Amino acid sequence: MRSPIPAAGLLALTAFALTVSGCGGEVQPDAPVLHWYVFREGSGVFRTLAERCSRQAGDRYRLEISALPVEADQQRTQLARRLAARDPDIDVLAMDVIWVPEFAEAGWVLDWGGPEADRIRARSLPSAVESSTWQGTLHALPFTSNAQLLWYRTDLVEEPPRTWDRMIEEAEALADAGKPHRIQVQGARYEGLAVWFNSLLASAGGSVIATETGSVDLPEEETKGAFRIMRRLATSVTAPSNLATATEDDGRLAFEAGTSAFMVNYTYVWPSARENAPEIADAMGWARYPRVDPDRPSRVTVGGLNLGVGAYTRHPELAREAARCLRSREHQLLAAERGGLPPTLEALYAHPRIREAFPFAGTLRETLRAASVRPQTPAYSDVSLAIQRTLHPVRSIRPERDLETLRARIDDALQSRGLL
Repeated sequence: MRSPIPAAGLLALTAFALTVSGCGGEVQPDAPVLHWYVFREGSGVFRTLAERCSRQAGDRYRLEISALPVEADQQRTQLARRLAARDPDIDVLAMDVIWVPEFAEAGWVLDWGGPEADRIRARSLPSAVESSTWQGTLHALPFTSNAQLLWYRTDLVEEPPRTWDRMIEEAEALADAGKPHRIQVQGARYEGLAVWFNSLLASAGGSVIATETGSVDLPEEETKGAFRIMRRLATSVTAPSNLATATEDDGRLAFEAGTSAFMVNYTYVWPSARENAPEIADAMGWARYPRVDPDRPSRVTVGGLNLGVGAYTRHPELAREAARCLRSREHQLLAAERGGLPPTLEALYAHPRIREAFPFAGTLRETLRAASVRPQTPAYSDVSLAIQRTLHPVRSIRPERDLETLRARIDDALQSRGLL
């Protein structure tokens, strides 16, 4: 979800968009129509990008949006059904970062090789490149990125805590003093819970799946360490009262209401607080995701979108051209300004326009450079469900029992033994 940006900013950005969209000539009515399958983005920036790419292409193609649902699961289901039927109308598709292994393994997207792939890898954030890669081959163009930061109240704590244990201790001290003390996290039985666990596990030095073998990893010490932190928070006075159903937006709303001292969440909470709770925004600080091990930097799970070219498109070269246009430098800047979508071109994090849109750009860049990806497997959907099923509700986690249960369930998912 994205909150609206101030009216003055909208007017200025709209004028900018109109100015630059006039470049490149008029779109010819008989130009080939390419379809870009992407979710309904609230600011309208995706439609602006499609219009600009059409104008720049002149009579080579006209890019039109085919809107997908907002929910990622529904997007994936619609695309998978149509690609499995070899639909030639899917020219360009915006893929959640977790879909690339599945879509690549099924042969549903074309790959990107040669010198162009080398250039993309050299200029993009490492985590974004990793999320676009399957078995050593680039299968999509990194388009937008994102990761969770630690947001905290500067009027309640002097410095952001470096570790999860320290954060819980500071929040408990605030509770004893009768001050706002909640820690907003995502504990509902959905993808956000899998992301929380994956970030903790990666930060501890572990992984769900071994990269070399593609089999279950889940090293004992690191996995139990992640379990311990999740259970400690869930059974503490610092946990949100709705932890078992809490999503990112529940956390955002609670933080804006002034009941919380800390929150791990995505960057959209910043413009939202400025718009909806300016007094909270004035005391809103940010820092890197807390560490699990005091001596090991955190590795938060990367999010974002990658641009694929449908394997059955009638116009593969034009679709590639359109994808390049959509993820160009200027268009990533515009997506950040208007849509709050962080770029994947690493150099842009030093750009004045990004710094203005994201005052926390330096922290976000540092976070994304060290970010982890979710388990890379065509069976990711079932792996995620295994994590959710095992760890929900969080307050009921038992490290000894749940380690073996999770290993068994993820192995079942990887071996396609039953549906979760």
